[in-house]
Amino acid sequence: MVRMLISAGIYVLANAVGLFVASLLLGESFSFTAKGFVVATLLLSAIEALAGPLIEKMSEKNLPALKGGVALVTTFVGLLITNLIVGGMQIHGASTWLLATILVWAGALIATLVLPMLLTKKAVEKRREG
Repeated sequence: MVRMLISAGIYVLANAVGLFVASLLLGESFSFTAKGFVVATLLLSAIEALAGPLIEKMSEKNLPALKGGVALVTTFVGLLITNLIVGGMQIHGASTWLLATILVWAGALIATLVLPMLLTKKAVEKRREG
């Protein structure tokens, strides 16, 4: 149970990193209010967690070539639904949608790999001190 909560926390943090990176690099065409960022992070994480397996299952049956891009499609769907629901989130232009999808996906992927190492390192250091 604890592992599952830690995993979910890292997933949400990774999406927060992805959204933050995209907003830094895309500027005004991909923006949030502070409240919008928090809500968008939580909602995007929930949508991706629910839509990911569904999109993967649909791609296996109908579009096998899509299998490698399921994570990108899931990120796009998550951004689309989140943008429709969250008032404090703005995405303008087709190129921004494309770049935001790639940047959020890549940022979250890298954060998913790096965050556990950083958190483990801090926990070990804390344990040695205490």
